[in-house]
Amino acid sequence: MTLLQAVILAIVQGATELFPVSSLGHAVLIPALLHWRIDEHDPLFLPYLTLLHLGTLLALMLFFWRDWWALIAGCLGVHGVQRQMDSIRVVALLVVATVPVVLVGAALEHKLRRVFGAPDAAACFLMINGLLLLVVEWRRRQQGLRPTRAIAAMNFVDAVAIGVWQCLALLPGISRSGATINGGLRHGLDHETATRFSLLMAQPVILAASVREAFALRHTPPTHDQITLGLIGCVIAAVTALLSTAFLLRFMRNHDQWALTPFGLYCLAAGVGSLVLLHI
Repeated sequence: MTLLQAVILAIVQGATELFPVSSLGHAVLIPALLHWRIDEHDPLFLPYLTLLHLGTLLALMLFFWRDWWALIAGCLGVHGVQRQMDSIRVVALLVVATVPVVLVGAALEHKLRRVFGAPDAAACFLMINGLLLLVVEWRRRQQGLRPTRAIAAMNFVDAVAIGVWQCLALLPGISRSGATINGGLRHGLDHETATRFSLLMAQPVILAASVREAFALRHTPPTHDQITLGLIGCVIAAVTALLSTAFLLRFMRNHDQWALTPFGLYCLAAGVGSLVLLHI
């Protein structure tokens, strides 16, 4: 992998990890479409992407530090009993919502690795991702405006359901943020609140994946050049993700009636266009 390729993948990762358009699908499709000589089945390619995810994680932790601080202080009872109960409930909801993807990912790891790196599959799943975004948005409009809830007002059934939606993102081309935002919308959250819960959920998942891949590298330690590329990519992905997070939350807040529609249309167009270009 060249420096230019590493930089492009890092920018794409930071921009697409948080948008509901699947960073993993883009990471699979872009090298194939640009005819890069990168072996996506190489055991060191996925750890490189994990370093990019680590950059995204650092950006999210920086952006949401006030939220985490408020949750920690709340759980410790700094702001009174009611805030303590709400904070404990939110943390419990995040834990419960994370469990399904951990269990499914562990159970299907080897099968999922065979799908990873297949551009045709990524393009097809990207189209499915677009359809999911459009259908959920359409159904929400059909049902009309309903009272929305805060995160602390969710119950554990809601959290499990959103966690099950997150499992779809184990397939390259299905967006993790898109799936969890869809789940949040289906369970009474508005776009901004669903996005905030999705991005909070993302942080323990990305951390767990990063630790796991780092541990796996003991069998295939990267070279000095690979480490350098990974660190450069990590920093670039972090900066891009920080800007993307600020934009996404503002966009969701200001366009609550149709916020997912442009992302759904983009995924459909990108999936179809990729399939065409891959077989020309």
